[in-house]
Amino acid sequence: MAIGFAWKYRASNKNAKYSPNWSHSNKVEAVVWTIPILIVIFLAVLTWKTTHALEPSKPLVHDAKPVTIEVIAMDWKWFFIYPEQGIATVNEIAFPANTPVEFKITSNSVMNSFFIPRLGSQIYAMAGMQTKLHLIADESGTYDGISSNYSGKGFSGMKFKAIATPDMDTFNQWVAKAKQSPEVMNDMATYEKLAQPSEYNKVEYFSAVKPDLFKDVINKFMGHGKSMDMTQPEGEHAAHEGMEGMDMSHAETSH
Repeated sequence: MAIGFAWKYRASNKNAKYSPNWSHSNKVEAVVWTIPILIVIFLAVLTWKTTHALEPSKPLVHDAKPVTIEVIAMDWKWFFIYPEQGIATVNEIAFPANTPVEFKITSNSVMNSFFIPRLGSQIYAMAGMQTKLHLIADESGTYDGISSNYSGKGFSGMKFKAIATPDMDTFNQWVAKAKQSPEVMNDMATYEKLAQPSEYNKVEYFSAVKPDLFKDVINKFMGHGKSMDMTQPEGEHAAHEGMEGMDMSHAETSH
């Protein structure tokens, strides 16, 4: 417009129409409103689609069955439960490469954040609630995991190792090693002892774990004794009949 007006109304152009009382044009109004509206609609559709495509709680599309790991943030360590394998660990996890991993996450203390930077986005861990994260490692190797939310004096040492094994057989060998541990997590008393604040904790393995321990940890922070699950179709507000913890799930993430 700046170039066009300067050219049309230049001093040498004696044929330019002089309209001192001009104040409205339907054509101009149509252009100045239609173009911005189309831009807003385009950006809105693009944002909606990409936001839902990257939803961390959305399961990854993959032929392999996901490995489920329940994560509990403690002061100042990470406690991991493998419900299908019946084992638990402190500050170390393992899973096969090229296999989806479903993380169910909560906190035994203050709000925290579970993060494996090289694999995907962080997700918050909150007491009395369950969040979800889906990740996959495209290559085998050892990945560093951290807490990315300040949680007290031991925050800096709240780190763990995530081992992506080359195949399922190697993962099963890791599980077998954990099952050889003399330590077990069979009751809440043992759990509460582990949950006591401590810093720079070494890796620990538990060959057995109390069934539904993850749910019990969530429920102990709920005054009515039962947690709420907010994973439901859009528009619904009733608690999920499974009562698996208030689910603040977030986005599909892959490496």
